[in-house]
Amino acid sequence: MPSRIKQVARTTTRPLISVLLPVFNAAATFPAAVHSIGRQTEARWECVVVDDGSDDGTDAAAQALAQRDGRFIVLRAPHRGLVAALNLGLTQCRAPYVARMDADDLMHRDRLAAQRQALDAAPELAAVGTHVRLFPRRQLGAGRRAYEHWLNSIDSPERLRAEAFVECPLAHPTLMIRRDTVTAFGYRDCDWPEDYDLLLRLLTGGHGVGVVPRRLLSWRDTPERLSRTAPRYDIGCFTACKAAFLATTFLGGADTYVLWGFGHTGRALLHALRVHGKRPTHIVEVHPGRVGNIIHGAPVIAPEDLHTIPRQPLIVSVAREPPRHRIRAALAQMGFVETRDFVCAA
Repeated sequence: MPSRIKQVARTTTRPLISVLLPVFNAAATFPAAVHSIGRQTEARWECVVVDDGSDDGTDAAAQALAQRDGRFIVLRAPHRGLVAALNLGLTQCRAPYVARMDADDLMHRDRLAAQRQALDAAPELAAVGTHVRLFPRRQLGAGRRAYEHWLNSIDSPERLRAEAFVECPLAHPTLMIRRDTVTAFGYRDCDWPEDYDLLLRLLTGGHGVGVVPRRLLSWRDTPERLSRTAPRYDIGCFTACKAAFLATTFLGGADTYVLWGFGHTGRALLHALRVHGKRPTHIVEVHPGRVGNIIHGAPVIAPEDLHTIPRQPLIVSVAREPPRHRIRAALAQMGFVETRDFVCAA
């Protein structure tokens, strides 16, 4: 079945924002999601709905919506997955700004206005995200609450860039990006998450990405969510993604580096970087049983011995935020500058 656009009369007024909304079998949550778009304080928007071959009534609901409101444009395509749906939708986005949205999330009524104002005020930024509120709250475990807290602690382009290799530093459904930029980059179907891939391509390509520090998206977190079920969102895929970008950017001019941390995350990153020909000359550890040993050919040293070895790129691979905070402070005291001399990559 070929892709096709179904709508009544598409509004002739050129919008300021195109909301890009891929949907697949989202009949249960789609009405609330589009209602949250419809109540935005910024009214100069269109919404490009890409139905990725749903068979649960989503298409009928979308078509009915487009009949009522010409700002909704519905594309129907065979089921080819999220990346294909996003790229198809981009071809129909007319506005200078493109805002991502998922069919099971909810926008705060100020979201589009706040992000448009942020991009208008900062022409050096290619995109901005927002903070989030995960829901349903009763189902959130300690790990998801910690993740939400970490996401919502990122409040500037500088902080976002510093956290980029720890985890994806913004929730992709909060992204608003300049259309010229996103159409130039597009979405890639990789062996890792397409949203993290896009963000790292933006950042490593020199584009600024900011954050509106307000909780402007209610981000639904359920066991059925694609980020919980699709293989490319597995933690090993995230590690492979980080390693690939680190190898060509931060480690692009060096085949060796110093690794701080040899817990589970440090070991996984070491192995992922070896695929790209990158190896540690030294491993920094605070564990007294490891200091003085040789691991994968690299001597294990204590933090206070860093000044005794030649300065080279340093990667801090520690999973938890409190230890990373202490390590950042210690490295700053030693004269290391984050993103120039070292990066954190959990």
